Amino acid sequence: MRGLRRARVDEVQPARATVRPSRFRALAVVTALLLVLSACSSTVAGRAVIDTSGGATPLTPVTSAVEPAPVPAGLEQLYGQQLQWGSCSDFATTDQQSRYYRSGALQCARLTVPLSYDEPAGPTITLAVVRAPATDSTARIGSLMFNPGGPGASGVDIVAQLVAFGVTSVKDLNRSFDLVGFDPRGVGASDPAIRCRTDAERDADRATTLRSRTPEEIAAANAFAQEFAQGCASLSSSGSVTGDQFLPEVGTVNVARDLDVLRAAVGDQRLNYVGFSYGTAIGTQYAAQFPANVRAMILDGAVDPNADAVGDSLGQAEGFQKAFDAFATWCAQRPDCVLGSDPAQSTAVFQQLVRPLLDTPAKLSDGRVLTFDDATTGVAAALYSEALWPSLASALLDLSRGKGDALMALADSYDGRDASGKYVGTLDAFAVIRCADSGDTADSFDEADAQKIAAAAPFFDSGDPVVVGDDPCKYLPPSESKLAPLGDLTGLPTTVVISTTGDPATPYESGVDLAKALDSRLVTVNGNSHTAFLNTGNSCVDQLGTRYLVSLQLPGPDTTC
Repeated sequence: MRGLRRARVDEVQPARATVRPSRFRALAVVTALLLVLSACSSTVAGRAVIDTSGGATPLTPVTSAVEPAPVPAGLEQLYGQQLQWGSCSDFATTDQQSRYYRSGALQCARLTVPLSYDEPAGPTITLAVVRAPATDSTARIGSLMFNPGGPGASGVDIVAQLVAFGVTSVKDLNRSFDLVGFDPRGVGASDPAIRCRTDAERDADRATTLRSRTPEEIAAANAFAQEFAQGCASLSSSGSVTGDQFLPEVGTVNVARDLDVLRAAVGDQRLNYVGFSYGTAIGTQYAAQFPANVRAMILDGAVDPNADAVGDSLGQAEGFQKAFDAFATWCAQRPDCVLGSDPAQSTAVFQQLVRPLLDTPAKLSDGRVLTFDDATTGVAAALYSEALWPSLASALLDLSRGKGDALMALADSYDGRDASGKYVGTLDAFAVIRCADSGDTADSFDEADAQKIAAAAPFFDSGDPVVVGDDPCKYLPPSESKLAPLGDLTGLPTTVVISTTGDPATPYESGVDLAKALDSRLVTVNGNSHTAFLNTGNSCVDQLGTRYLVSLQLPGPDTTC
């Protein structure tokens, strides 16, 4: 946590950190989904307090006759567009994506939306969309939209992976819904896409560690913040739309507007939506702007819309330390645990293991090196799910023997790098969307805040001084889509918020607060994973969520899985 930290997907930072402590936020579910699904044939994230599995009767799809949702003035043509569905192969940017996107169960299209909703007749951009058509036409309700989080993660990706590896509840949902994923503006295969660094630059950045021991090191980190922002502006253009025009328009407010255009374009009168992590912020913004357009909505791993930046970051730092401590307690029961048999000493032992990488990165078999930043990134990746704890224990044991490849593989998964060296743009998009949502360049963190946040997650501590430096937002074009407080939610039906007690990235209380703000039903999941629905093998929460989406049967008050 101390000194210069390169941001992860869940950190309010660019792909390489400025001179400030890490500021934890919501990780994309999709980054670890494959590993989790392969490991969770039984429930790993929750211990069901209620039983929903026995004697279940087939779900009865519930639809209702409703008046067509109103079309905003000037957007009639875009709301009425017909999507041209075809192959998904062109949307793949990595080798891994190429394997999933060839599936015959998937169809892809491009949705056209305005660059600026203040100028609906002005320039347009396109969003990548995927669907897996409902498998039972007689039970079809409509479309079920997904967003996996980030900001910056691909909704096309998560639907492709859910279809390929999904649990029984995914198949149940697919009977009644077209499963639809979309890449928000600037993300994934949407055009333009946010890019701030080339693949080669990303590898070079990861091979070094920015530090804060001297004025020269601090100046170098601040210079990087400016260089990073300038790269975003120069690499995020497409056609006649320049980066300077595009970047101010990528905020979550506009993503919610895009989601309503997509709802209409697929022919749905009301929205059905599942948002994970940052995807809950998209859902919250949609509910604020179009409350009467919602049929059903699940928000899992909540971003609290009313949280201040300092409190949010502090809560997430505490969440990661809690997750590390839980892992250490589990690991201590293993005879080969490199952290030792005393969990109270695990943070100190871990620091002894990874701090030498600050001065001497570990050489890897592919010619790269494992730095302190990548080592802690790999650990953070595995703390998102108990299913990854055995892999983390093995990787740390390898590191103690001078082998860092397994830990680097976890970091690569987190950073979106495939075996050929190609990166998805999640981290770049995260940084820019975060700036657009904040709407200004003023940093709300002072040195006292930074010290407090750093102290909350000591296992990340590099030992370097905590210094608050330049924010890349300072060098980006001013935002045109700053987040606004929730307003009148008249017409919003009762929705469902899921929150996990040991979630490291989005603390449990954030879900409690979001459920209060939206007057939603809260489902508590006992576990140590980031999000729960459809990706942890928890049959309790999967069945409750599926029943609600298909039949509109709400969980009872104070439900716990």
